Amino acid sequence: MAIRFPFARTIGLALVLGTAGLAPALAQQVEPPGKQKKLPEAPAKLPKVDRGKNLDFLFGALKAAPDEASAKHVEARIWAIWLQIPSDTAALLMSRAKTAVDAKKIDVAIKLLDSVIKLRPDYIEAWNRRATLYYMQNDYGRSLADIQQVLVREPRHFGALAGLGMIMQEVGDEKRALDAYRKALAVNPHLEKIPDQVKALTEKVEGRDI
Repeated sequence: MAIRFPFARTIGLALVLGTAGLAPALAQQVEPPGKQKKLPEAPAKLPKVDRGKNLDFLFGALKAAPDEASAKHVEARIWAIWLQIPSDTAALLMSRAKTAVDAKKIDVAIKLLDSVIKLRPDYIEAWNRRATLYYMQNDYGRSLADIQQVLVREPRHFGALAGLGMIMQEVGDEKRALDAYRKALAVNPHLEKIPDQVKALTEKVEGRDI
């Protein structure tokens, strides 16, 4: 799918990437550009996890997971921590945002997430979900800015890194897409579809091995 951008949007993307370097949602399934308009999401079912659970330990376990089933279990525990809502007010706003998305009222959902972010700027999932909604609206500049905010707070957010790679592919920046996908895999070697994207992009960007 060919995607054309106004000059101003192209400049906006460059500014975001220039300030963030390679700085929304878990890469459960990532399709090639044009086949879906939805960033990866957290798994639907999550275990109960204590708020104080050590993310460093879980990320270590994720890298060392011996099989896909074990990796998915650890992924879910990481997401359970990321998705813990910090206050009752934020929880209500997040719930209303989901209802608005279900009703296809994306602009309303974005405004609700604006309120969550203003109230709790360190709540990663609010930035992550808003990045997804901007992506769905083809507003890649704002989506990238929100992905940057996710990665500033959690550089190991493999979902945000995968989302970054997807956007970079769609705007034709295959080198940065490859870099983002490789970073996602370095954190979580068990992401689905991403290895195929890395293989294809490596051949295009770096050429085949001689």
